[in-house]
Amino acid sequence: MRSRVWHAHVMTSLVGCTALVLGVTGTVAHAQVAQAAQGRDLGRETLAVGDGWGSEGIGTTGGSAADSSHVYTVTTWAEFKAALRAGGNAPKIIKVKGMIDAVSEGCEAFVAGGYDLQQYLKDYDPAVWGNDEVASGPQEDARVASAVNQDSEIKANIPSNTTIVGVGKNSGILGGSLQIKGVSNVIMRNLTIEAPLDCFPKWDPTDDNRTGNWNSEYDAVVVYGTDHVWIDHNTFTDGRYPDSERPVYFGKVFQQHDGLTDIVRGANHVTVSWNRFQDHDKNMLIGNSDSTATTDAGKLKVTMHHNRFDGILQRSPRVRFGQVDVYNNHYVVTENQKSDYYIFGVGISSQLYASDNAISLPAGAAVGKVLKKWNEAPLTAENNYVNGKRTDLIAVHNAEIPEETLQSGAGWKPTLRTKVDSPRAVPGIVNSRAGAGKVC
Repeated sequence: MRSRVWHAHVMTSLVGCTALVLGVTGTVAHAQVAQAAQGRDLGRETLAVGDGWGSEGIGTTGGSAADSSHVYTVTTWAEFKAALRAGGNAPKIIKVKGMIDAVSEGCEAFVAGGYDLQQYLKDYDPAVWGNDEVASGPQEDARVASAVNQDSEIKANIPSNTTIVGVGKNSGILGGSLQIKGVSNVIMRNLTIEAPLDCFPKWDPTDDNRTGNWNSEYDAVVVYGTDHVWIDHNTFTDGRYPDSERPVYFGKVFQQHDGLTDIVRGANHVTVSWNRFQDHDKNMLIGNSDSTATTDAGKLKVTMHHNRFDGILQRSPRVRFGQVDVYNNHYVVTENQKSDYYIFGVGISSQLYASDNAISLPAGAAVGKVLKKWNEAPLTAENNYVNGKRTDLIAVHNAEIPEETLQSGAGWKPTLRTKVDSPRAVPGIVNSRAGAGKVC
């Protein structure tokens, strides 16, 4: 048991952690815990020095310095967007109370131009339209117009110097897309976020080697051209709309989800800690294009630690360009994902440093698939455990998938880390403390 050494990002309010009573006995300990819990304000907490890339330089303080006139409690999507707009870039704290639905009136509220899915399917059936040209015509025009309506409603732009926190254990956002774009110094904590559902996916007949594919929009959170972000103790999930329940049209899944948390286009100095990512396909891109070296090279510095990934099919993360530190995370691959999964995607000019992680695979899953090579880019992968056994992920990958031989040595070593836990202990630690409602 751990009694004295704790993770730095909670040092200002350690006595709020129930586990602290391990070092104290009797009613005095319980009184201390209760008193601290009552006085704690998550909106005033900041990322601690040394806690990942988000702490680099000036650090990440969000809206912790907000005066009383810039502290908002919101219970509806309209109130949330109004609070974001209020006060410009002055420090602000937004407290989300309860589950806020960004699409409370349903997809029907966005329909324009006579869009009708059944007619859309008839018009662009490959037996009718073929696979040589992209979709065009009245139904595609109506789909675009409907998508524009949804886009304007469900996207929320987060300004600089903002902290967004969930109140209690069951607060968050359903179906909204949080855009942390072109700003600086943002904190998101203690939120349950259900990924937005694209009401109007596009059928591209020419995609996937001219067999066609459905393409969707809207990340749950996108960090775009922004520096100093802390994403902590949130739960990200497909929630009510799992991909497993999406219909199949033209032989392809009607894809209505995009990423959960993408970090792209020159974003920099981001710490992603103590979150749960659950039941989703394409999880996290760090760098979203091979052609963005002018904006991404030297940036996309991200730390991911003590997160739990459960039922995530791919991209946890997929990395381009950035120096990305991934440690003390727990990855759980499900039985129905074992034949078509990967965890770490190695992309162009990436410098991935993955160590001290725990990976749980079902029987028969190939360990070599933990790593996926997209481009030639050396990585460091050391002291990672698979099903409780220390495993050289690169060596196993190269043996099982020799056509994708990976090189070892990311060329740098992380220094901005809090206490590194034994990967044997990581599943228990992360399961008990990661996600919304478990801030301590």
